[in-house]
Amino acid sequence: MEKAEFTPGTQRPGEVDLRPVRDEAATPEPLPPPRMAVVLAAGRSERLSEVTGGGSKALVRVGGLALVERAIRTALAAGVEGVVVVCGYHAGPVAAVATRAAPGRVKVVVAEDWEKGNGASLVAAEPALVDEPSFLLLTADHLFAEGALAQLAAGGAPAVLVDPAPDPAVVDEATKVTIGSRGEVVALGKQVVSPVVDCGAFLLGPDAFGAARASLAAGRGTLSEAVEELARRRRVVAVPLRTGIWWQDVDTPADLSRARGLLRGSLRRSSDGPVSALLNRRVSIPISWALAPLRPNPDLVSVLAFAVGIVAAALLGMGHGLAGGLLVQACSVLDGVDGEVARLALRAGPRGTLLDGVLDRVSDAAIIGGLGLWAAGTAAPGVVIPLTVAATAGALLSMSSKDRIAALGLAPPSERRLGWLLGGRDGRLFLVFVLAVAGSPVAALAVTAATSLLATGLRVAFARAYPP
Repeated sequence: MEKAEFTPGTQRPGEVDLRPVRDEAATPEPLPPPRMAVVLAAGRSERLSEVTGGGSKALVRVGGLALVERAIRTALAAGVEGVVVVCGYHAGPVAAVATRAAPGRVKVVVAEDWEKGNGASLVAAEPALVDEPSFLLLTADHLFAEGALAQLAAGGAPAVLVDPAPDPAVVDEATKVTIGSRGEVVALGKQVVSPVVDCGAFLLGPDAFGAARASLAAGRGTLSEAVEELARRRRVVAVPLRTGIWWQDVDTPADLSRARGLLRGSLRRSSDGPVSALLNRRVSIPISWALAPLRPNPDLVSVLAFAVGIVAAALLGMGHGLAGGLLVQACSVLDGVDGEVARLALRAGPRGTLLDGVLDRVSDAAIIGGLGLWAAGTAAPGVVIPLTVAATAGALLSMSSKDRIAALGLAPPSERRLGWLLGGRDGRLFLVFVLAVAGSPVAALAVTAATSLLATGLRVAFARAYPP
């Protein structure tokens, strides 16, 4: 969903000014980036009972992961070293899933007073965070897109992640946030009148525990009331969600359905070439979604795609254009599955990307070599050899130039537009598939060489023409 530009508002007519008079000279110490995160997973959520069957909402699965596990991995992806999970309702099953989510990096505590509200769950985490000057706080029933917590986790001051332009479908049920003229949080609550909503993620310091205890003593047990109490004592800033980044609170079956749709839709990439966007993703995403509950290792999927590419190369070398071409396209589809499975499981990382890239380059060279062997039986060596060399060089240079531009921080061209040349991997393998099925190995080599070398040249030209 599109996000509007964030501009802190002012108090609305008729609203009560809840801002305390602060001593501006006594500025609190800034908060450093957090080393630890807290995930609140103690609640019951009766509105999801038809899904949970009376169990904990934190164990509901979305994209193959329980909500509590997804929250833990989201926090770890934001850069923290460990996570404290606060359990309450059905603590045993929730604790078992939480500890398996990241062995050695998760500590479970039980909030005995969890029924008083998630403010009480926050207080229960205090003994596990001794000497921690800051911590990231998430609630298990909130899902976030990749990178949603980056700015929040950067540190600086106590903060609330807010959505300045939320989906109208979530506004009525969401916790609204009133923002002061300097970007500070003034009030939080479902009854607050404001177009800005709380996303369920916070950066807090140790003073948040005292604020939560004071709020509980006053009979106010929710997390939003605890944060509001903290905002009375010191400045709490509102950090706006970046444009194009989604989030979803899961309170009802409709919310759960919406969360699954957002997560599934996020598997598409803005840099997808036309073949990936219009064809491959339509096949790979359903496969990845079906595989997600099985928790396959993304590296194994990369190896499977590589194996399919090698078999395709062997078939092409023997002149079996139909079978070889179909497997080339299958290799292209599977090349999307490994990344999708990794993102669904929040397991994407540089090591997997490196392995995938190396295997892709080797299978590309093998497929072109297979075309060359096939073409050698149909055309003169003086034609086949130069075309095979050019196609191999073009395929490898096309992808290596793209990776090098990114590694050097140069301004990349629009890969979506460049993709229409079909010089990217998705387009190149699709052309090989079509021309192999048509029984034209020489044409496949020529078109592969032309499109990939042209794409490489344009990437280099654009990168040199525009400053980083």
